Amino acid sequence: MARKPTNWIMYGKMLVVFLACSIGGPAVVYAVSPTEEELFKRYNPDLQKKSLANRQEKQQAFDDYLIMLKKYSKSDKNIWIAAAEAEAERKAKVANTENPST
Repeated sequence: MARKPTNWIMYGKMLVVFLACSIGGPAVVYAVSPTEEELFKRYNPDLQKKSLANRQEKQQAFDDYLIMLKKYSKSDKNIWIAAAEAEAERKAKVANTENPST
């Protein structure tokens, strides 16, 4: 019995659709997404001033968060367990400083 011929046209169409979806989709998202500068220019002038004033504080808070995550990741424990333990220790210190009954 003879083999069925390969349907190259169908495979070609499938390849074209795959390439259009896998390359074209992200390209469209990239093209229509505004940059940070464009978003900032759309802000109300009061919001722009507020954003500029808080930028340094937010950057410092984010840097501190990254430093803590790096410290937690050096532990042998799961990062979430290490973070929970550190949070419990921090709360205990705060409780001891507020109520120094001991």
